[in-house]
Amino acid sequence: MKDTLLRRRLLQAGVVLFLVGSVVLFILYRDRLSIEQFRSMGYLGAFLMALIGSSTVLLPIPHLAFTFTMGAVLSPFPLGFIAGTGDALGEITGYIAGYAVEEEVEGVKLYRYLKTWMLRNGDLTIFVLSLFPVPFFDLAAMAGGIVGYPLWRFMLATWCGKTIKAIVAAWAGFYGIAWMAQLLGVQ
Repeated sequence: MKDTLLRRRLLQAGVVLFLVGSVVLFILYRDRLSIEQFRSMGYLGAFLMALIGSSTVLLPIPHLAFTFTMGAVLSPFPLGFIAGTGDALGEITGYIAGYAVEEEVEGVKLYRYLKTWMLRNGDLTIFVLSLFPVPFFDLAAMAGGIVGYPLWRFMLATWCGKTIKAIVAAWAGFYGIAWMAQLLGVQ
């Protein structure tokens, strides 16, 4: 029992340090991270941009806009698949952050409601929320971790929704930017 509590406390401390460290590193190096660097990496850049963009809990990075613009220069379907995968993997940070605080919220009435809701409708809720570019998906990821929702189910539902969203954004960029260029007479 004491060993389990120690592990949980170490995990919590690690998550807090990781999240704070990530935010600090992002703030310190934001001027050195240019969109051009990611763009020059092609598919890998799209993956990294989506991974970084969704791993920053509650700190918005417009990685979907990047996927949209890259749709004009890369093949949209593989781009969306790769960006969706990076986006889903980045959401693990929110899930782990929620998991780390699970013990602290167990007695809260909202926790019991949330747990019941997630166990009944978790896959659908996570899938639907991950389909839309909503900034509060991090809260859904944290909720999944808080209630101990199975990680593999969370990841599968998240990946499905985020990949569909990224593929749509990439195709919209492919057709939208080309259409705008044609409309403006730019080749």
